[in-house]
Amino acid sequence: MPVLVITGTGTEVGKTVATAAVAAAALAAGRSVAVLKAAQTGVRPDEPGDAAEVARLAGTVRAEEVARYPEPLAPATAARRAGRAPVRPHEVAEAAAKLAAEHDLVLVEGAGGLLVRFDATGGTLADAAGLLAAPVLLVASAGLGTLNTTELTARELRNRGLDLVGVVIGSWPDAPDLASRCNLADLPDVSGAPLLGALPAGAGSLAPADFRTAAPTWLAPRLDGTWDAEAFRGRQAP
Repeated sequence: MPVLVITGTGTEVGKTVATAAVAAAALAAGRSVAVLKAAQTGVRPDEPGDAAEVARLAGTVRAEEVARYPEPLAPATAARRAGRAPVRPHEVAEAAAKLAAEHDLVLVEGAGGLLVRFDATGGTLADAAGLLAAPVLLVASAGLGTLNTTELTARELRNRGLDLVGVVIGSWPDAPDLASRCNLADLPDVSGAPLLGALPAGAGSLAPADFRTAAPTWLAPRLDGTWDAEAFRGRQAP
């Protein structure tokens, strides 16, 4: 798995922190890691973006962006409003392939959900994943409403012949409600893929050293971690 594409069921589901956890676990396993942000929006040229945040939390990773735009909008819209060239899926794929030649693992983080448009012709992260023939990790929210968005994303991946390696819950609440606890069993069913981790709420606010130590305990062995989905479900059973 030299390239892993990481997408979310939408915005604010914990995608960047989940990417950092995957990076930290891989580093702890002795692998070299690069993270590529396909399109960074909503930050000025002098501000750190999501790739830099992954590096801050995870440690020694190479952090790159294909493009960035100042307004917090979908990449195609942000590019148009900024009067700049949009990101093209082939550019994302080419940048990831170049990094893969120099690193054991390349994490390609999307912007928002799988089908957020990069350009006016409808290019998306899914297209970049297809060009790379790379597996996809889906970051989902824990609570009510997540089953619909998770299943829709999983169906789109299957329709495109892309491999959904698993689902990670981006923020597991300190006091989970009934829906969240039931979703631990339902998310694998609706996605057709295993649950590969659950990050505790507030994980991104930990000190980097503490984040790196804890990250493998939030992720399953498939992602270089020690997290056990069955045991977690048992503790949280409604």
